Amino acid sequence: MKPLKIHYLQHVAFEGPGYIEQWAKEKGHALTATHLHKGEDFPDTNAFDWLIIMGGPMSANDTGAISWLQAEKDFIAKAIDEGKKIIGICLGLQLIASVLGSKVYPNGQKEIGWFPVYNPGDKSNFILSSNETFPAFHWHGETFTLPDNAELLVSSEGCINQAYSVGKNILGIQFHPEVTTETLSQMLTFGKVELVEGKYIQKEEYIRSNSHFVIDGNTRMQRILNYFEAQ
Repeated sequence: MKPLKIHYLQHVAFEGPGYIEQWAKEKGHALTATHLHKGEDFPDTNAFDWLIIMGGPMSANDTGAISWLQAEKDFIAKAIDEGKKIIGICLGLQLIASVLGSKVYPNGQKEIGWFPVYNPGDKSNFILSSNETFPAFHWHGETFTLPDNAELLVSSEGCINQAYSVGKNILGIQFHPEVTTETLSQMLTFGKVELVEGKYIQKEEYIRSNSHFVIDGNTRMQRILNYFEAQ
C-alpha cells in the first residue's frame, strides 16, 4: 500500500498523538503536525491524505477567546469539502460536529477516568461488536448533538454520544483510545485541577493505578486506524 500522509492538529502541549504516532511509524506513513498552541500555520490541504484533530481543554465554542479557533474550523471545513479522511478525538470530535452544524454544550457531568463504553446499536461496527464493552479513558465536560447523517457508534453511561461516523471519511471519538502511559501521565499532571468530586470523575490515584487499560484503548485505536486505512 502507498504510504499515507497524515497530518494532525494539536491544541495543547500535553495532548499529542500518543499511540497514533507509533501506528504511523510501524505502517511507514508520514506524520506531520500543526501545533496551534505554538502559533504554527495550517498546511496546504494538498499536503496530506488524512487529518487527525486532537483534544484539548478549551471548548469548540471559544472562537471569541481563542484567536486561531475559527481559522481551525474553516480549515476543517475545507478538508471535509475536499473529501479528506478525518478523525477527531475529544475536542477534535466536537470541532467536527460544530463545523457540520451541530450544537456543542455542557454535558451536565464531567467524565474523567476509566469508564466502560458500549455499542448502543443492535449490530457490530468497526469499533465495538453488538454486545461488547471496554474500559475507555475519558476526559471531557461537553457533549454535542449528532451531525446530520451521522451514525452513533459508541455510548457510555455518563455521555450517550461517544463516537460517530459520517459516511466513510469522517469519524469522531469522544473518549481517548490514543493515550499512552506517558500521555496519560501528562494529562493528569496538567489537568489535576479538574479532578474534583463528581459522579463520573475518578481520583488521580485510581486512574494511575489502572493505567494497564491503556493497552485496551490502543488496541481499539489500532483497529480504527486499520479500518480507515483499508477503506
